[in-house]
Amino acid sequence: MPLSMTQEVFITCAVTGSGGTQDRSPHVPRSPQQIADSAIAAAKAGAAIVHCHVRDPDTGAPSRKLEYYREVADRIRASDTDVVLNLTAGMGGDITFGPTDAPLPLDDAGTDMIGAAERVAHIAECRPEICTLDCGTMNFAEADYVMTNTPGMLRAMGRMMTDLGVKPEIEAFDTGHLWFAKELVKEGVLDAPALVQLCMGVRWGAPDDLNTFMAMVNNVPPDWTFSAFALGRHQMAYAAATVLAGGHVRVGLEDNLWLGKGELATNAQLVERAVGIVERMGARVMTPAEVRAKLGLVKQDPVSA
Repeated sequence: MPLSMTQEVFITCAVTGSGGTQDRSPHVPRSPQQIADSAIAAAKAGAAIVHCHVRDPDTGAPSRKLEYYREVADRIRASDTDVVLNLTAGMGGDITFGPTDAPLPLDDAGTDMIGAAERVAHIAECRPEICTLDCGTMNFAEADYVMTNTPGMLRAMGRMMTDLGVKPEIEAFDTGHLWFAKELVKEGVLDAPALVQLCMGVRWGAPDDLNTFMAMVNNVPPDWTFSAFALGRHQMAYAAATVLAGGHVRVGLEDNLWLGKGELATNAQLVERAVGIVERMGARVMTPAEVRAKLGLVKQDPVSA
């Protein structure tokens, strides 16, 4: 396909994620205050959207405690820095099987399966402009761990998000996830045009080679908006590739800890690097207000505690 470079680009910063990176870099934020402060710094550096998970402040382990999400959201909103808030709804769909000769019972330590309403409870209370919807089930790198999102669960969560007035960001880790996302729009579960994040290089989803990336891009309907990222050392290369392919950019410590060889990054530094790439390509970095207008986002007040 001919190149259709994006001329006005929004940058998302994925601030902390839920991977086991908390002990690999001192810059990975743990507490709600650290996560909010890092998100605000990323916004000041040029990120129009901040994508936030929460962690246990003491251990850094991934968490889904509502009070942590509420504190992060409140701190970001109370700052003098405008940014679009994007909260994950990916927690609570984890299954870890036992060993291959005895997969049942499940491994309790690695299994966290909850219902649709509980998975979006923090979305219903915090009312971010965007929340993620991991649009399929997938084997992750761990030997016996499965990220589990059944069609029924996705339909239920998608309807709840739509009814709340929060725009789902479809997380597509492979082409089948895009296929089902289009079905959700066809069924009226999600509104069109949709917002998609192409997740490249996450084992064992879509590899981060350019042929696979363009296959993903070519499966996004032309009226939808997409952004993309790749893990690790390819993060900045994909910032450029995504703009060339007509999309938008995601960077951040959820996906990559390094600014260069031997140099650990902060979220703000990664955003600054992405801004430089976008601008040197001749494109312009969008503001949060422009992103809200483009995507039809609604700033809502959180539910009173």
